Amino acid sequence: MSIQIFIPESIFQAIRLPEQRIEQELLQELAVALYAQDLLSFGKARELAKMDKYEFGQLLAKRDAIRHYTFKDLEEDLDYASRQ
Repeated sequence: MSIQIFIPESIFQAIRLPEQRIEQELLQELAVALYAQDLLSFGKARELAKMDKYEFGQLLAKRDAIRHYTFKDLEEDLDYASRQ
């Protein structure tokens, strides 16, 4: 399933970005907002933003968004690292 979001032409024209950057910037802003509200996981938010882990982490830092990192996440990361 996918959705389309209608943005009125007057709003589209008012966005102060080059036209070729608007879609990417809006996707990034939506991803950050949904992640910050804990409505999307880090992985899904970065997928929506079309960014790798490092880039999305940098974007979150730039936006002062708090990373959601649980003890379970730490255990999974340590388990993954020990297998390398």
